[in-house]
Amino acid sequence: MRVALFGGSFNPIHFGHLRAAEEVREAMELDLVYFVPAASPPHKPEEGLAPADHRLRMVQLATKGNRHFMVSDAEIRRGGRSYTVETIRHFRTTLRMQPALFLMMGSDQFAELETWRDAQEIAATCSIIVHSRSAGGGTERSPGALATLQRFGYIAKSGYYVHPSGQTLSFVTTTFLPISASAIREKFRQQRSARYLVPADVLDYIQRHALY
Repeated sequence: MRVALFGGSFNPIHFGHLRAAEEVREAMELDLVYFVPAASPPHKPEEGLAPADHRLRMVQLATKGNRHFMVSDAEIRRGGRSYTVETIRHFRTTLRMQPALFLMMGSDQFAELETWRDAQEIAATCSIIVHSRSAGGGTERSPGALATLQRFGYIAKSGYYVHPSGQTLSFVTTTFLPISASAIREKFRQQRSARYLVPADVLDYIQRHALY
């Protein structure tokens, strides 16, 4: 069993998130992808952040119908700042059969990995998948990525990298969709249409609850 964790504020979840998760799942032959909405993201300001229960519900609506997509409320139930290392520990102790565990993140997050709480533990206990968010690709050759590879001691192999612990690091180029949650929120503030940027059920939920 190969299981990936995909964390984020999902404020709101949009087609960029969903397509990246689907393409990473396929490329890495994952059995399940757990979407894990953060209660309070430590690297993002809380201004404009929709309540956690609403963001959780939007993720549930967006992922329904895909048997490979699961939703976890682990960080929301834990409350407080949502630190990835604590989420990894949670899944390590609660998932049955001890699956191969992966952590999905964007290239910008990977470049800042050393600033995360217990970052060395993350790299040593979980394989990492970095999905490209740039139209040009070449994520692993960017200065930020190269610096992170060196700091964490990753060694290049054929098509992937290996941490001294044996955990792997893979870069996956996904379809470039120029969609951002902040731009979607801005459309709502300007009373402009966000149709076709988010799933229809999510759009309806945002409008019914006046989230943005």
